[in-house]
Amino acid sequence: MIKELNLENAVKYHYDKFPPENLDYHKLMKQLVKSTEAIARFDQMIKEMHNSEILLAPLRSKEAVVSSRMEGTISTVDEILQYEADFGGSTDTKGMVRSDVIETNLYQKALKSAQEAIDTGYPLSEYLIKSAHQELLSFGRGAKKSPGEYKTAQNYLGDKAQKNISFIPISPEKLNDGMEQLFKYINEEDEILLLKTAIAHIEFEALHPFKDGNGRIGRMIITLMLWKSGVISQPHFYISGYFEENKDIYIEKMRNVSLENNWTDWCIFFLQAIEEQSIKNLEIAESISNLYNEMKEKFREVLSSQYSLNALDFVFTNPLFRNSKFINESGIPKSTAKRFPKILIEEGLLKVQDESSGTRSALYSFEPLMRLVRV
Repeated sequence: MIKELNLENAVKYHYDKFPPENLDYHKLMKQLVKSTEAIARFDQMIKEMHNSEILLAPLRSKEAVVSSRMEGTISTVDEILQYEADFGGSTDTKGMVRSDVIETNLYQKALKSAQEAIDTGYPLSEYLIKSAHQELLSFGRGAKKSPGEYKTAQNYLGDKAQKNISFIPISPEKLNDGMEQLFKYINEEDEILLLKTAIAHIEFEALHPFKDGNGRIGRMIITLMLWKSGVISQPHFYISGYFEENKDIYIEKMRNVSLENNWTDWCIFFLQAIEEQSIKNLEIAESISNLYNEMKEKFREVLSSQYSLNALDFVFTNPLFRNSKFINESGIPKSTAKRFPKILIEEGLLKVQDESSGTRSALYSFEPLMRLVRV
């Protein structure tokens, strides 16, 4: 099979050139300032939210959809949320859920598991990344591609259908040393944090340590690094949208790191991604926060109950949900919880996606929030 591959235009991994020694800080400085200011504004918004985990939980689903889509795994936010509503993230769906949906959901589960591990004191390490990879590829096509284990054969980047190879990552024989050096750089190097994240991300992608899932894990590392280093106060920065929109440039800049030792231009591209995505993330976060404040008054008015805030927090955390889950898990007395959905539907705040049938309760969506997070 290797003989059939077209390696004519392939760029090889940059042996012995990591970490870079030739960054042009003068050229980087203007974009670095803009990016730093943009992500600081986004983080300030997160700090001002009364509960960012509740309000921004749907964005994790959105990131999972976009990041997975870049690798050819196609699903929608609605599908992910309905899968969670019906099966709670279980992979035992008896064929009732598309494999792509489950695989996408595993991305956000793996990211959340990694965040929780770091929150309890685990370092950002090879072990943590292998654990995330094992969870990410625990179902579907990835389950046959050595979850949690580094590659033992050479892998390639390019058009697999046409067998045109654009990049040849580090060889398996040199991989362990390369990964050890990468995480030593992440945890010990005294570099400007945004630049360190840029360099670590592209190095991980160039190493391409796994058979599959490298892109998703690499983008996951960005969020984890920004959070652990204190650039963002909560792990809610997602960058896949910009990379997807500029995928050709992303690939070109990556190749040029190895082809021309051009780390500076890659860093400028990455910093632009940080700036642009920070602006978009801020707009979405502000919209979600404004919606929450607006709905707080609306729910209080229409529900006329001391439990109106419980209901509001539930629908923001679960914008697509089964009635049974609302009754059992919203923290509202059941007799009261049974009344609330009907009122919210009458007021146009909930939409019936699926009527109750047999033992299955009705499926509702909180459309004001869904409209903000759909992709």
